[in-house]
Amino acid sequence: MNLMRTKSIEESLANAEEPGRTLKRSLNAWDLAIMGVAVAVGAGIFSVGAKTAAVAAGPAVTISFIIAAITCAFAIMCYAEFATAIPVAGSAYVFTYATIGEIAAWIIGWNLILELFTAGAVIAKYWGIYLSVVLEGFGLSVPATLPMGAGFEFTWGPFLIVAIFTTLLVLGTKMSARVGNVFTIIKVAVVLFVIVVGLSYFKAENLRPFIPESVPGQGVAGEVKQQAFISFLTGQAPAQYGFAGIITGAAIVFFAFVGFDVVATSAEEVKNPGKTLPRGIFGGLILTTALYLGVSLAITGMVSYKDLAKTKTPNLATAFDMVGAGWAAQIIALGSLIGLTTVIMVLLMGLARVVLAMSRDGLLPRALSVTSATRATPARLQIICGALVALVAGFTKVDLLEELINIGTLSAFVMVSIGVIVLRRKRPDLTPAYRVPGGPVIPVASALLCFYLMLNLKVESWIFFAIWLAIGFAIYFAYGRTHAVLGKPGYEAPAMGSVDNPASADNAHHGADVDRSAATPRRAAE
Repeated sequence: MNLMRTKSIEESLANAEEPGRTLKRSLNAWDLAIMGVAVAVGAGIFSVGAKTAAVAAGPAVTISFIIAAITCAFAIMCYAEFATAIPVAGSAYVFTYATIGEIAAWIIGWNLILELFTAGAVIAKYWGIYLSVVLEGFGLSVPATLPMGAGFEFTWGPFLIVAIFTTLLVLGTKMSARVGNVFTIIKVAVVLFVIVVGLSYFKAENLRPFIPESVPGQGVAGEVKQQAFISFLTGQAPAQYGFAGIITGAAIVFFAFVGFDVVATSAEEVKNPGKTLPRGIFGGLILTTALYLGVSLAITGMVSYKDLAKTKTPNLATAFDMVGAGWAAQIIALGSLIGLTTVIMVLLMGLARVVLAMSRDGLLPRALSVTSATRATPARLQIICGALVALVAGFTKVDLLEELINIGTLSAFVMVSIGVIVLRRKRPDLTPAYRVPGGPVIPVASALLCFYLMLNLKVESWIFFAIWLAIGFAIYFAYGRTHAVLGKPGYEAPAMGSVDNPASADNAHHGADVDRSAATPRRAAE
């Protein structure tokens, strides 16, 4: 009956060691950094900068990227503190359960499922389309979609790529990480090549004015659903360019940094998480930010944002065409295909880990949290997640759901930022290996920035978001509330202890080289 009941850190750690529901620690800092780049740098690197420069910020899109990166960095600091204190699968869901309460944790878990499932389906769909483009460039005409009759179409590409990575993830997280590392290195090489070639066409006059004068934007002529939610609330006319355009641009390009929260979901599979998690997460964020700034500078330096705005689909390939370098389109298409490949892998893994954490707690059917005795992976759950993502991507039009990815991520960032402050007050005995500097300043700034970016998303996104939340509440009150492990008769929580040593005595789990937690409270029996 208690919607605000919380689950202690001791309970989360004990659940992670439950026989038949454990994961193997096998990832290092390099794996995490590459995983962050793998999920954040996809086909969007070749389009989101150009599109945002054309319709929102002009050359100041670089400022939009910096604002988005700082916001993401603040939130990731909060994630790192939580993940070193509670190094288990589930990311923001687990953190919220330990601080704010069950109903809030359910909302965040539900939103993470929205983010990861939607992103997986959208990107798998685009992968199939890019595959056809690449094959056509090599002289092979293979349609991306096949007619099914009665107005239905089947996109076959998502089934292929999702099946491949679902199989790899079932076989083992380390194996899939190695394959992902190879693809990511190739992807970064392609992006660097594009940046170097693009800068060779650089003209300083294309960056003037760097911050264009504000003009009326979308949503003025009755397009209420397409305007920023904050404009709808305040009654202000939507604006393009200027300061408002930069902020709107930051909300749009934040999509470029979606995925670093997914890295935190792998905390239970990381060796020595106290040191590995912060290094891996921040290393990936720095590399990703540098790549996006390089691409956005190349785009806005190659051609004027005004010329990009006149095109139907402003992207990097369009920019190369405009300067007479159309040959680069095939390289960009290949880079997009490789980029999307690794994104799909990390999203599929993150989706399964969030559902696993929620099912361990009984908020979703407990049978979903069973792991393989030989591989220590959630094989059954991974296959279910892969099948659902492939079906949605293969048979539906998912492009309308793109902004839901941003709003789901930002809502999780807000709760984690608030949760850090709550955790410090509730458990002053904890000494995580990583702690957000500056007291409560950065967590508060992170929460405010993330919420402000949420307000700058479209009204349409908020409508879909409200519908998703309504469905989530219905499931929680119909199933989760009554099946939660914390509410079971006779349930006895592990005794709360104190922390006086960042290195716990749990190193024996999955090998002596594994530090179970950088801030594992000692059991009362100790």
